[in-house]
Amino acid sequence: MNSLTVRAVEKAAERLQRVLHATPLTRSETFSEVAGADLYLKYENLQKTGSFKIRGAYNKICELKEQGEVTSVVAASAGNHAQGVAFASSLLGVESMIVMPRSTPIAKVKATEDYGAKVLLMGDCYDDACAAALQICEEQGSHFIHPFDDLSVIAGQATIGHDILKDLPNVDIVFIPAGGGGLLAGVSFYLKHINPRIRIIGVQAAGAAAIEKSFKAKKLCSIDTMSTIADGIAVKTPGTLTVELINKYVDDVMTVSDAEISSVILNLMERCKQVVEPAGAVSLAAALSCAQELKGKRSACLLSGGNIDVSFIHRIIEIGLVARGRKLKFKTVLPDVPGSLEQVSRLIAERHANIIWVQYDRIGADLDPSDVILHIACEVSDRGHGQAVIETLEAEDYKVIAE
Repeated sequence: MNSLTVRAVEKAAERLQRVLHATPLTRSETFSEVAGADLYLKYENLQKTGSFKIRGAYNKICELKEQGEVTSVVAASAGNHAQGVAFASSLLGVESMIVMPRSTPIAKVKATEDYGAKVLLMGDCYDDACAAALQICEEQGSHFIHPFDDLSVIAGQATIGHDILKDLPNVDIVFIPAGGGGLLAGVSFYLKHINPRIRIIGVQAAGAAAIEKSFKAKKLCSIDTMSTIADGIAVKTPGTLTVELINKYVDDVMTVSDAEISSVILNLMERCKQVVEPAGAVSLAAALSCAQELKGKRSACLLSGGNIDVSFIHRIIEIGLVARGRKLKFKTVLPDVPGSLEQVSRLIAERHANIIWVQYDRIGADLDPSDVILHIACEVSDRGHGQAVIETLEAEDYKVIAE
C-alpha cells in the first residue's frame, strides 16, 4: 500500500468482517453517571486474541497473500501483536515466526504458540527481538509484519473507527490509546475524513509518553526511559508514518497515571464485569479525568485489549484500591509491650474498618529501643472513612504517617 485512503480502510473492514467479532459499543450507565456525561465503551477487549491487534495483522497478511507475495511472515513482540500475527497467519494458511524477548512471561509465549506460531526467545528486550526478527527476514526471505509503522497495518486498525461510526454515528469525542501510534493514526485518519467535527484524543501512560512528546514537538521524538504498568503501550520510539498522521488528524494527546489506570481497571471489573489490560484502560481514565469538558457530548472510549497477566492482577487491584481511597496504609509508633496492638486494633474496629495486614519494624534511625514501628493496611469504604480512622487514632495521641 502506497498511501492510506478511506477506501483502503473500508476494504479492510470488508476483509475483517468475515473473520472477527463485531465487538459491542454501548453506553455505560455507571461511567456516564460518574462523569456526568454520555460515555460509550468500545469493548475491543472482547475481540479475537483479546485485542485490536488482530485487525492490522490480518489486513496486512491478507493483502500480501492477495498479491501472491507471502508464504511466511515474521514479527517481533512480547504481547498482543504476537498473538494477532500468529492467529491471522493461521487463518490465512501462512507460516509465522514470532521473536520474543527472553523475559516474556510463559503464559504469553504459550498463547502465541497455541495460535500456531513458531516462537523464538531472543534478546533481553523488544529492540533486541526486533533486530533478530529483521535478520531472520533477510536470511529467509520472509515478510516482516511491523506492529504499527505500516500503512496496511494502520488501515486494519482504522476499521475500529468504521465500527464506531456504524454504531454511534453522532459521536462527538473519541478517546484512543496510543503506544507506537498505529491505532491512533488509523482511527483518527478515518474519523476525520468522514466527519471532521469529531474530536480525537490520544491517550498515553504518563510514564511512557513518546507520542505526547512527538505531538507537542510536531515531529518524531523518542524517550530514554519508561516506567508504567501499561506495558502494551510502552514504546520508546513511535513510528514515522504514525506520528505524521497523528500530528495531522489528532486534536490532543493526554496522559494518565498508573493510579488512574488501576482505578479504572478495578471499576471495570466491579461494575462492568470486564477485564481490561492497563494499555486498554487509559482511554476511559482520560475521559474521567476531564469529565467536566464532556458534558453535553457523546464520548466513546476504546478499550483496546484485555490480555492482562493473571499474576499481575493483584498489584493492579492494590494500586486501584489505594487510588480510590478504599485501602488505607499507614504507620505509627507503639510501645513494644503486650497489648499495644490490641489497643490500635480496637480503635480501628470502632470505626468499622477491617485490618488486612500488619508488620512490625524494630529498626529505625530515630526509633527508641523501647518502641516499635507498626505498619498497617485497612479496608475502608472511601476516603472519608479512611480519614475518620486516622482522626480516631490521632485523638488517642498516635502519630499516623501515610504510606
